[in-house]
Amino acid sequence: MSHKHDRVLNAILHEPVSGNLHWREVESLLLHLGASIEPGHGARLKIKLNNVEGTIHRPHHSGVYSKHDLRLLRDYLNTAGVSSLS
Repeated sequence: MSHKHDRVLNAILHEPVSGNLHWREVESLLLHLGASIEPGHGARLKIKLNNVEGTIHRPHHSGVYSKHDLRLLRDYLNTAGVSSLS
């Protein structure tokens, strides 16, 4: 497990929510966890991880993920059974 993936997952799962995570880091983590990512409508992406389907949004005007979207991603990861990399 790379240190970078561990850092990104910890930033997503712990309070306070980070305001400095880039989409490419989040996408890399999801792919590393085994998620499939498919384009949806507009900025929406359909993801499936551990047989749990969900929808997330790609940032619109910058590569930085919003705190609101990170909270939604955290809820999705918890639902999919991801609590930590350890």
